[in-house]
Amino acid sequence: MSLAYRSYRHFRQQRGAAPATALWCWLLQGLCWLLLPLEGPAWRRALDTPGGAFAHLDGRRLRFGDPLRVAIQAAWLLLVRTPAERARPRAQRLKAAAGGRWRRLWQRGRQAAGAYAATLHRLPARVRGSAPWQALRRRANGLRPRSRRWLTAALALLAAGLALLCVTEPFGYLAQFVFVLLMWVIAMVVRRLPGRLSTLVLAVLSITVSCRYLWWRYTATLNWNSPLDFACGMILLAAETYSWLVLMLGYVQTIWPLQRKPASLPADLSRWPSVDVLIPTYNEDLALVRHTVYAAMGIDWPKDKLRIHILDDGRRPAFREFAQAAGVGYIARTDNRHAKAGNLNHALPQLKGELVAIFDSDHLPARSFLQVTVGWFLRDRRLALVQTPHHFFSPDPFERNLGIFRHTPNEGELFYGLVQDGNDLWDAAFFCGSCAVLRRAAIDDIGGFAVETVTEDAHTALRLHRRGWHSAYLRIPQAAGLATGSLAAHVSQRIRWARGMAQIFRIDNPLFGKGLSVFQRLCYANAMLHFLAGLPRLVFLTAPLAFLLLHVYIIYAPALAILLFVLPHMIHASLANARLQGVYRRPFWGEVYETVLAWYIARPTTLALINPKKGAFNVTAKDEVQSQDWFDWRIAKPYLLLAALNVVGLGFAAWRLAHGPADEIGTLIVSSLWVLYNLLIIGGAIAVAAEVRQLRRSPRVSARLPAALRTADGHMHACTLSDFSDDSVGLELAAALDLAPGTAVSLLLHRGTREFVFEGRVQRSLGRRLGLRLDAMDTRRQIDFVQCTFARADAWLDWHDGFRLPSLVSSLLSVFALGGRGYLRLAEHPPAVLRPPLRQLGRLLRWLASFLPRPALPLRPAMRPSAPGSTP
Repeated sequence: MSLAYRSYRHFRQQRGAAPATALWCWLLQGLCWLLLPLEGPAWRRALDTPGGAFAHLDGRRLRFGDPLRVAIQAAWLLLVRTPAERARPRAQRLKAAAGGRWRRLWQRGRQAAGAYAATLHRLPARVRGSAPWQALRRRANGLRPRSRRWLTAALALLAAGLALLCVTEPFGYLAQFVFVLLMWVIAMVVRRLPGRLSTLVLAVLSITVSCRYLWWRYTATLNWNSPLDFACGMILLAAETYSWLVLMLGYVQTIWPLQRKPASLPADLSRWPSVDVLIPTYNEDLALVRHTVYAAMGIDWPKDKLRIHILDDGRRPAFREFAQAAGVGYIARTDNRHAKAGNLNHALPQLKGELVAIFDSDHLPARSFLQVTVGWFLRDRRLALVQTPHHFFSPDPFERNLGIFRHTPNEGELFYGLVQDGNDLWDAAFFCGSCAVLRRAAIDDIGGFAVETVTEDAHTALRLHRRGWHSAYLRIPQAAGLATGSLAAHVSQRIRWARGMAQIFRIDNPLFGKGLSVFQRLCYANAMLHFLAGLPRLVFLTAPLAFLLLHVYIIYAPALAILLFVLPHMIHASLANARLQGVYRRPFWGEVYETVLAWYIARPTTLALINPKKGAFNVTAKDEVQSQDWFDWRIAKPYLLLAALNVVGLGFAAWRLAHGPADEIGTLIVSSLWVLYNLLIIGGAIAVAAEVRQLRRSPRVSARLPAALRTADGHMHACTLSDFSDDSVGLELAAALDLAPGTAVSLLLHRGTREFVFEGRVQRSLGRRLGLRLDAMDTRRQIDFVQCTFARADAWLDWHDGFRLPSLVSSLLSVFALGGRGYLRLAEHPPAVLRPPLRQLGRLLRWLASFLPRPALPLRPAMRPSAPGSTP
């Protein structure tokens, strides 16, 4: 009886249980003592050692439901492999589970897989080195040019005939399944081959399957007997045709990136051209423009051939005074006609340089910018433009609000990492408004920068190409700036881009007119069609509701046929794009980006096609500060409406599954899966609308720079500069240093062979990590600090090292997880009227979640007193 009382007292005093809870746990413990051998050594180790399988229940007040939580956790650990167990090498798990026979089978399988992969990697070299291949090459090289052209034409006609047969031949269900399976097997084999040939094959497979899908849609899936079915079906088919066209043009645009390298400059500096650096500004803060000017002043170029100008459309005296103090040019005008393009055109007559380099007011050029870009102008006298990437050292709203900065490629990485490089192959790389060098003679030849649209950059490049000038793209980040400060600012910027591209498509359509090659026309057309994605994306997000709510057959075909045609089209397109886009865009993330913008760009692009003169230039806000987390209900309204409609559609689907005709079950299931997919994509858009706190106006930039720290006693300590901002730095010391906050220190940085000293004070100290706040710097010190950090030649070259190429499945699951996260964020930021019930619902969900099993943590040995004389 005394043992039972001690157990009850333990529950009451040590675990803080209420009397009823202590009695309940005491009774269950007694039952366990009767049924289980708890006195055994294995049970004692599990019960007496803290942590491990039940770590989430240790150290907190005992609750009435804890026995049930313990039972659920124990059952889960017995039946399910834990993440720690899954993390073990598979061979070890098989050894523990099945012994030597399974281990040998597993090893043989791994050896076979390794041999298969090695064979595929050696296959291209073996084929090229084989005697038949060499003989075939000798025969091909021995052909006359005319015979070679005829042979190429014959092979092209044969390939086109086979492709037409694959696309148009009608198959039954079994034949279609065999065809799809064969194409999938080929894709699975080819995708492991290295080189561009396998990429081409994957693109050809995707084109074949997608064209067959579109042919089937046009010839076998429209209900001509029902006007409503036909009308809704044609709307969806028009959206699919648009997506198919963009897919095909995307393959043309990105199939063979040029990967241009910098051209060397002559050793004779007198042959280097003169350059005017232009920094247009309208309403940006002087602090922002100041750093761009300081970075430009550090560009490695002969000083007598480099002139820097601030183009101030705001006509602010402070900017004029700053330009005079810094020794740079200042140009202002009396009006703001044609916005940025007008500002640039006003400055051109006052410039004398052979080349013009343009930087937005927040883009800081690296010191090597001109040495990397200008060499191509000397090599090609008809070269009008060299464009470099727009790189951002601050997170955009997607990266900041989703916490994926420097882990997942941002929205612009695909364009600047792959699309522009692919355009360069076809001499179609275009001007992006900043981080570019242009030949002054070429700009004069077309009458200045284009002013008819709000995207003067792309329109200017189009005019240059029409006049026979060439362009180049260097995929080397040579400048960096600030990304948009909020989702609202991001959407506003994209609306301007979309409106401008639609205006160009309407008034200066690249598909028509003189001066462009076929591939230049296709590249420009795809760039403009990309911004017309708003309406098609909205159609895809609402299409299944036509059947669920209105009983309209938008695809007039059995569910099995839909799966046999739709899934291969989606899978092959995803495989080919994953191979083409690599680390520049994760599969399926593009749909989230499009969904965020779809509602907002649909109307302005449609209106611009009707009346291209509508629309004004707007300046994008960059350095916004947000004091707390909040949800942008204004920008999220369209996403919430789309989510509500799809939820209603799911409700109708559930009712019709229970009470509808049996022959529609397959179609209902397919439509419901489509709705669920749309809900998760919309959830991703909702997640981006939950703005996270941003207290810093100047973001911290990660870096790995050698530095030194000098303390007041004169000692020098080697360290690494791990991050920096305008007025503070983070350091990693080689050894821990005990410095109190406020201690005065000196930071030593190098730029080339020169050493610079910056005074500061310790802001925080944590072991080997220090945070310094730099003292107020004069103009000379500010220039030195900017050029030692932001404007280094190698500042942004390793920025993509954190990107990894994920599998299709893992990327799809990450998008699904993002969708669920969006709805959770929505629950965290409800309107005031909904907060009390949602708070209660949240408590209920957290209580239910407390019963979920958890992964077992590593065991923590119980602390025992050391034996006399032993070493602790």
